[in-house]
Amino acid sequence: MTEKIRVRFAPSPTGFLHIGGARTALFNWLYARHNNGTFVLRIEDTDRTRSTDEYIDAILEGMKWLGLDWDEGPFRQTDRFDIYRSYADKLVKEGKAYYCYCSPEELESRRKEAMSKGRALKYNGKCRDIKEPVPGIAPVVRFRMPQEGQTIVDDLIKGSVSFENKQLDDLIILRSDSTPTYNLTVVVDDVDMEITHVIRGDDHLNNTPKQIQLYKSFGYPIPKFAHLPMILGSDKARLSKRHGATSVMAYYEMGYLPDALVNYLVRLGWSYGDREVFTREELIKYFSFENVGKAAAVFNPEKLLWLNSQYIMNSSSEKLAELVMPFLMKKNVITEGQDLDKAWLSKAIDTLKERSKTLIELAKSLRYYIAEEVEYDEKARAKFLNEKSRDMLVELKDGLNSIGDFSETEIEKLFKAIVEKHEVKLGKLAQPVRVALTGGTQSPGIFEVLDVMGKEKAIRRLERAIEIIEA
Repeated sequence: MTEKIRVRFAPSPTGFLHIGGARTALFNWLYARHNNGTFVLRIEDTDRTRSTDEYIDAILEGMKWLGLDWDEGPFRQTDRFDIYRSYADKLVKEGKAYYCYCSPEELESRRKEAMSKGRALKYNGKCRDIKEPVPGIAPVVRFRMPQEGQTIVDDLIKGSVSFENKQLDDLIILRSDSTPTYNLTVVVDDVDMEITHVIRGDDHLNNTPKQIQLYKSFGYPIPKFAHLPMILGSDKARLSKRHGATSVMAYYEMGYLPDALVNYLVRLGWSYGDREVFTREELIKYFSFENVGKAAAVFNPEKLLWLNSQYIMNSSSEKLAELVMPFLMKKNVITEGQDLDKAWLSKAIDTLKERSKTLIELAKSLRYYIAEEVEYDEKARAKFLNEKSRDMLVELKDGLNSIGDFSETEIEKLFKAIVEKHEVKLGKLAQPVRVALTGGTQSPGIFEVLDVMGKEKAIRRLERAIEIIEA
């Protein structure tokens, strides 16, 4: 019988969903979808001093925005404390764990001594053989780690990685207040949730031999592990805020499309030939760990921006019309509740999407189509709205007024007639008109702009430009 794949994403809600976490979630999601498996979402919120409901909501928001839907969960570890304690008690009863009565001061003293001698800190096993409780001390529970042999991690990405057991510490699995520690909770959860594959960042690799020994002590099958290479900044240091935004929702705020970010994140460590752009369906179809590299990936904001521009260019204008609405409000291009004709907005976006790298850029460009009044770039106004262009602008305004069929074809005929009459090149008329209509010298083709803007608004703007020249 074929194994039913079950994977999980288990973020700690001590911050927003960041780029590294999002990529881990994505690789788990893709592996589950590729194998018709189950994707479980688990919230590891045992750090009660730093975990907040606000961060949980932010993580869920980031997952939903990226389209990483989960099949089970979200499960919260704080709802499962009794379960963890029962597993710890079982280990103590079987002699696989023991109570440790060493004080925090004593352990700190040993830590400083080890550091001063350049040794790795390891618990000395002082309490391993204590049979009776020590009065007045609330003990921790330590797992009895084997002291001989090796623990082998057969990693789907890194291959076989061996750890000497004598280097592994008798890790604490329950604190003195009976709250569980990470290594216990993650193993118990993965056992209870029947996780078959643990896919996570390689900063967790050193925890894996400890967790493998816990699986063995419980008598449960060990899942397969896949440790993803880290994401680095351009200076090859670990990705941080100084390299730019690391929060997923910050990219939403900057006007990125979720599919573009998903596409970019999957290429941080995974490849399929030389291809750069994939549909979500293609990612699911082609994803495998055979094509995940072992080396750390370097985050390149410029490449992400390029990819986003490709997604905007190739998205339907109808879809972009929906996505750009929040940004039109944020940039005060429209007011909340203001209704725009979606067919007209899509037509306007058709003229702009090849020039827009983000939804913010698209929203800013749409301003001159939507706003009642246009704001002039002063240099452009001084250069093009003057006596040299006045007569042609007047003729164009009058000509547009009399056009019955306000279309690109008829508008182009009118332009040609005016420039031929004045014996000038098209640019001598097009640039003053562009400034009059959009406020600047950069825009789509002037016939497209007029067609989208519409007859009445175009004439009003030409009249205002003429008034400015005559003032």
